[in-house]
Amino acid sequence: MGKKELSLAAKRKQDTRRAAFVFLLPIALLMIVFIFYPIVDTFYTSLFKWNGISADKTMIGLKNWVKLAKDTSFWTAFKNNLVVMVLSICIQIPIGLALATFIDFGGKKMTIFKVLWFIPLLMSSVAIGFLFSYALATNGGIFSAISKIFGGGNIDLLGNPKTALYTVIGVIAWQFTPFYMVYCMAAYTNVPTDVYEAAIIDGATKGQYFWRVALPLLAPSIKSAAILSMVGSLKYFDLVYVMTGGGPGTSTELMATYMYKQSFVKFNMGYGSAVAAGMFILISLTSLITMRILNGRKKGDA
Repeated sequence: MGKKELSLAAKRKQDTRRAAFVFLLPIALLMIVFIFYPIVDTFYTSLFKWNGISADKTMIGLKNWVKLAKDTSFWTAFKNNLVVMVLSICIQIPIGLALATFIDFGGKKMTIFKVLWFIPLLMSSVAIGFLFSYALATNGGIFSAISKIFGGGNIDLLGNPKTALYTVIGVIAWQFTPFYMVYCMAAYTNVPTDVYEAAIIDGATKGQYFWRVALPLLAPSIKSAAILSMVGSLKYFDLVYVMTGGGPGTSTELMATYMYKQSFVKFNMGYGSAVAAGMFILISLTSLITMRILNGRKKGDA
């Protein structure tokens, strides 16, 4: 009887492994073809001088990497990415949490706000880029029109190197804050209703409930949202490219826009691949460091 039970358990494990293999195989193949192979090929291409079109490639070793390490334009783009990352986290997540809290505390009568506030996320980034390019134009833009009403002149937010990056960050925040609103609303559903009821029965106000009860329970979700915002901020491309093209000068240049220009505008695919590989390394390191800081040291770590 014992041997029969053992054989049945072994057969069940074998069937489970086979089922897991069958279901995971397509995903594994897709990841190899569309994720792992492109990453490896990018690092390999970075060792060549190549225009991306001709059949001949000239092996130049690590010269592209040496050039990348000394490229001030690339490091300026990385610095701009860090500014976008920090401000995106500081703007999008608190506002998203505030909107989610407003909707959660308001109940079903706040559904209309949920729909209205979610609209920016439904729009294409390219469409939003063109929309705000016209809305913020020097001649006829919103801020210039308001300035003229009060007797001022034109205001050029996108053409001024001192304000262009912050203007773009504001547009990015306008588009993606609804995502973090929905994310925080989903996190609120995991907070037990009896916790809220107990807090109210004990005499807590809604403000006290939020700061002392709900917020600590939402902390893991907020950390996950911060990591998502961070990774997304380091990969921004389409909206920035449409609005400013990385200009004026390099004031809004990001790593992705710089990589695109090197690869598909200047047709320097070898160096563009080095920039893309550098992006991969820097994003990975930044993500690991940020996750370490947010999660803190685990118990038992030295």
